Amino acid sequence: MREPTEHDRIEHLARTCAGINLRRASRAVSNYYDSVLLAACGLRATQIPTLVALYLAGPLTIHEIAVKLGLDRTTLTRNLRLLEKGGLIKMEPGQDQRTRVAALTKHGKSALLKALPVWEEAQAHVVNGLGEARFRALLTQLSDVAELTREEGHPD
Repeated sequence: MREPTEHDRIEHLARTCAGINLRRASRAVSNYYDSVLLAACGLRATQIPTLVALYLAGPLTIHEIAVKLGLDRTTLTRNLRLLEKGGLIKMEPGQDQRTRVAALTKHGKSALLKALPVWEEAQAHVVNGLGEARFRALLTQLSDVAELTREEGHPD
């Protein structure tokens, strides 16, 4: 058997890389949820987790949201600015000058509640398309992959 060439190795990378394939799947799923959510209620799939976190936990610091969502602070700060500009959240000073606290506004809660049945339909489409058992297995496997990278000392 011959030694794999550089081309063979790169072709193998393109077909089997967990990172590439997870990102491709993530973009496809995000695009699907975006198309459904934007048309119905003007929210992006990436905005829903922040609104959900604030709905469930109440006001949170930027650091607390970043930890809950596994986002870096730079990305989160940019996302929070867009939500604040849309009137979905309000940002206020925290207990000291270094912290800022985000809270869901009435408009944000209303938008989240409007998005909920749309999300439920989109979610049902994905679950039904995969089948309940495959969907549950996928969630478990995705959690396992995330945990594996944390165990190796890599950030989320």
